[in-house]
Amino acid sequence: MHKATILKGGKRKSNKAPRFVKGFQLFDKVVYERKECFIFGRRSSGYFDLRLLDGTKVHASASWKKLKRVEHASTLLIERRKGDSSPTFALA
Repeated sequence: MHKATILKGGKRKSNKAPRFVKGFQLFDKVVYERKECFIFGRRSSGYFDLRLLDGTKVHASASWKKLKRVEHASTLLIERRKGDSSPTFALA
């Protein structure tokens, strides 16, 4: 998409936030209120859309001041999940 107002000279400017906003980028793993989550959306104002890998929203617009980076974004997104181990069967 482009910005609504065309600049002098007829050049249209892209309507995207820069790659790095306040030192964070898309898919960085961060801690927000003791929860590990990922940055799924960024705004140039320094607010971020935080979600888990399954798409569950943690916060729609969290401030960069409340975030702590755990990992930089890479090609692999890894999230630890707690779950039950394989079921045990009682032998009779």
